[in-house]
Amino acid sequence: MLNFLKNWTLPVAMLAGICGYFMFANFSFLEPTKPFMNTLIAYLTPFLIFAQLLLTFCKITPRELLPSPWHGWLLLFQAVSATALAALLIFIRMGGAYKEVFEGAMVCLICPTATAAAVITGKLGGSTSSLTTYTLLSNILAAVAVPLLFPLVEPHTSVTFFTAFLTILSKVFPLLLCPFFLALLLRYVFPKLLHILIGFHDLAFYLWGVALAIVMAQTTKSLVNSDAPVFVEVMIALGGFVACAVQFFLGKKVGTIYKDRISAGQALGQKNTVLAIWMAYTYLDPLSSVGPGSYVVWQNLFNSYQLWKKRKKESEMI
Repeated sequence: MLNFLKNWTLPVAMLAGICGYFMFANFSFLEPTKPFMNTLIAYLTPFLIFAQLLLTFCKITPRELLPSPWHGWLLLFQAVSATALAALLIFIRMGGAYKEVFEGAMVCLICPTATAAAVITGKLGGSTSSLTTYTLLSNILAAVAVPLLFPLVEPHTSVTFFTAFLTILSKVFPLLLCPFFLALLLRYVFPKLLHILIGFHDLAFYLWGVALAIVMAQTTKSLVNSDAPVFVEVMIALGGFVACAVQFFLGKKVGTIYKDRISAGQALGQKNTVLAIWMAYTYLDPLSSVGPGSYVVWQNLFNSYQLWKKRKKESEMI
């Protein structure tokens, strides 16, 4: 049973979130528990993301944090592409029409690398240390860019841009960067505790599964309660597919130039979709969370194909 859950954590978590929503939504006596469910989204999900990042950064030593030229190129692409979509969204707001498609794609582009990407990268034969460095850098980028872009894309008449910027910054910046600084503190001040946490590094993967189930339930709720046409929802999912395909393709192309094709491809293509769905649902139109929700499917279909291809190649060599 444990092996089954380990091998199929992603689909099990997604199915649990979807089925869990439909199961509990049919019980009218659970209406009073809505504040509790909102608390899960508002507090438990960020905590799980924080714990995942902490366990990941505990494995990093400062001497491993050597930047590579491909890090800069991929960070530039993330920043420019997300900013371009944000500018497009401001223009589209004047004429209306399917802004959720572009919001979902924007979140998929600016979202940092998945904490579980190092596992896939190692299995594919890439450099886990180089990818982990990019994970940290992409988290810094997201911590700065999200508070700048999101209030412009989804302004609120009762809240000024500066207030919205500080609100999002106060929630996103500590969530993404405090785990790194805490890991450094443990390394130099409490090394024994750090050693204990490193022993639980696989726990990050399962915490990610729990968080994924919660946000998938929230995404399902957004779809069920949405008045948007099915065509729009399909378009949002297709926007996630395009973002996924472009990022994997570009990451591998840039990585090939610097002889680190696997790591660069996973760094840009494999996203922390739990964080992306949470950010989209919390700070943008909730329907836009369908974009990163579909990204979960696209990126893991491609990862499954890559792993199958590698196993096939190894069996042929044997």
